[in-house]
Formats: sequence, structure tokens, C-alpha cells
Amino acid sequence: MRSLIASSLLLSLASSAVIPKHPGSGNNGNRSHSNQTFAVELGPRPYYLVDNMDEGPLKEQLQSCSEGPFEVSDFVFAHRGAPLQFPEHTLESYSAARRMGAGVIECDVAFTNDKQLVCRHSHCDLHTTTDILNRTDLASKCTTPFTPASDNGTKANALCCTSDITEAEFKSLCGKMDGSNPNATTVEEYMDGTPYFRTDLYATCGTVLTHNEYISLVDGWNLKFTPELKTPEVEMPFEGYTQERYAQDMIDAYKTANIDPSRVWAQSFLPDDIFYWIANEPDFGRQAVYLDERVDTPAGYANATASIPDLAARGVKILAPAFFALTKIDNATGAIVPSEYALAAQKAGLDLVTWSFERSGWLNKGGDYYYQYVKPMINNDGDAYTVLDVLVRQVGITHLFSDWPATVTYFASCFGL
Repeated sequence: MRSLIASSLLLSLASSAVIPKHPGSGNNGNRSHSNQTFAVELGPRPYYLVDNMDEGPLKEQLQSCSEGPFEVSDFVFAHRGAPLQFPEHTLESYSAARRMGAGVIECDVAFTNDKQLVCRHSHCDLHTTTDILNRTDLASKCTTPFTPASDNGTKANALCCTSDITEAEFKSLCGKMDGSNPNATTVEEYMDGTPYFRTDLYATCGTVLTHNEYISLVDGWNLKFTPELKTPEVEMPFEGYTQERYAQDMIDAYKTANIDPSRVWAQSFLPDDIFYWIANEPDFGRQAVYLDERVDTPAGYANATASIPDLAARGVKILAPAFFALTKIDNATGAIVPSEYALAAQKAGLDLVTWSFERSGWLNKGGDYYYQYVKPMINNDGDAYTVLDVLVRQVGITHLFSDWPATVTYFASCFGL
């Protein structure tokens, strides 16, 4: 089954158009214009999703856009690159995201033992996203070396952090598809845990990147940046390295590279990081994105919604909860509509960025975490576009993170985003 899914998702040349290459600076909406050309290629997945939609005006509109042109758009944030099929935060994943029209590419920023910044989704995910456990010279340095599953029901376990190794050691790793097998009795079995809706087709040895390499790469492509300062999973200060120094180091990397702040959306789940940038780096703080995970519980959702005016008063301009928190079902009409959180953000004049599209697998049984508030309305993969339409037209999101940028690029090009 996995091979069939992989085959249906491969990039193709059929859905390409020659488009202007992204200029990389300034704010001219989400579109890009220059004298250079670059061919955006979307492959078959957006077409599959459109064909899978319920009949109606939205499907007809999307069908009318089938031949493009498809353009690079800043509306499309490449979440970790293109991790639906490529090892996340690798050169290969970023290259795929660029090819699929993402105008903004993400690097989740963590630090190594020698206080250098690298691109990893979590401070401690090397055991699931790289081959570190297969490296006899590095596996012993992990915070928790591999322990196999046992007959008494204990699951396999490991924990390997960027702070366990140096930048040079990190650069020697191969990126793999994120996943692990909790029932594994060997390292090889543990590393073979790719989710059913992804593929290992391109996971031969992903090229991992430092934060500085990511900046150079994306700048060379004339695209834009959205670095996330990952919450440390070690006690801070770490060997004298403070949270404030960490936050400043991330911004300093863009200043050293002469990157205009308008090209950077710095993110964090920690509000203190956002407040630090607003106070100490206001040019970058204006586009700082507060990733709001408080919405994950009913009580947290209510608290987060009530706190939005205070966040605005403290200078926060952009909120970014998971997209489930921005919609709900209207009990009177049965339609998908903006949530209380979305309406509160609109009232406070805040922009909304949201995450993460194409991270849910099959939607024919109501979706998962990302569709939890509208689950009764979700019964086919094409319903992803139905939800996206509400997020754009009614909620008014300004950007959307996606694990497969092509899906969102198709929509963005069709509707001029």
C-alpha cells in the first residue's frame, strides 16, 4: 500500500508553468516579479484533491485553474520543507518546496553542544529524524541511548538532542523521514517508522543544514525566511547559554547576512521570545509570529481567546495557532465558519498565520488533530480545500504552513494569493 501511495504523490512535469522568480525583498503582496524565470511544478496531488472534492462552485473554480499559470507565492510557508515525501529540514526537502512554489521556507532552529544553530524541528529529535543511532561514533553521546522493546510491554526508547553533539558532528548525519517503531528490538527496526501516508523513496541520505547554510540557500533562491526558535529541551541556561542569547543569535544571523527584516518571519511558542524581539529587535519583531499552542485544550482555548487583546497591546502583530482552532461548525446552518479565536484576532487587528496543511494523511474518516472542530464535515481528501477556502475567505489568514507546498500553491495561484 505504501508504494502505491508514494507513486500517486510523485512530482511530475505535467503541471508546470514558467513564472517570474521571487525577488526576495520588499512587500508587493504575495506575488513575485523579476526578469528571471523559474518553473513551478506541482505534480498530481493537487489535481487528485480537486477531483476528490464534493461537487460545487469551489470545485468548479479550482478545476478551471488546472492549466495554471502557477506562481511562487509568499502565502505558502514550506513547513520544514516538503516533509510529506522528503526528510524534513534537509537540502532535498527545501529544494522540493522551492520547486513547488513556496515563497517562504522554514528552518526550525536548535543549538548544538558548541552553541551553533542548526535546522531541526525539535531540540531532541535526532533519534527519529537522522541516522544518529546507526552511528557507532555518535549514538553513545545521546541523552538516552537506544533501549529495545521488551516482552513485558516496555516500548523501545531513545532520546538524542542537538545539544548532545557539536555542529561538525551534526553535519555528518543523514536526514531520514521522521518516525520510529516503538516495538523495535533493534536499532534498524526502530528507525523504520515512517507513517503510512509518507514515503521513504527520497530518504537515502538527506543533507542536514546549519542555520547559516539555510540562510545562504534561501537567500540564493531569492525567497523568504521563517525561522522558529525551538523551545530548548535542556535546562537553560545551558552551560552559560541563556534563552535571550539564543534568541538574539538567531536574529543576528540575518543581520550578519544583510537580510532585510521584511523577508523574515521569526517564530516561537514562547511568548517571552516574541516580547524579546519586539523590545530588542523591533524591525524583526514587527513580523514575529507567536505560535499559540494554548488552544490544544478547551480551557486553554478559552484563555487564549480572552488574552488576544492583551497580546495586541503588548505589540504582538501575528498569531499562529494550529488551523483547527480557527474554524468551527455553525450549529444553525451546519456550515464551517470562523471560530471565536479567529473572530477575536480579527477584532484586535492581528494577522493570522496557521499550520500545518498536508500533515493528516487520509481524510475519508473525518481527519485528525487538525480537523477536530469540523470533523463531522470531513469525509474525503478533497475536503482539505473546503477548509482552506474558509480559512482564506472568512478567517482571512495571511500565510499557511504546508508539508506539501504544491497543494497550497495550486489554491494560491488560482485565487491570486
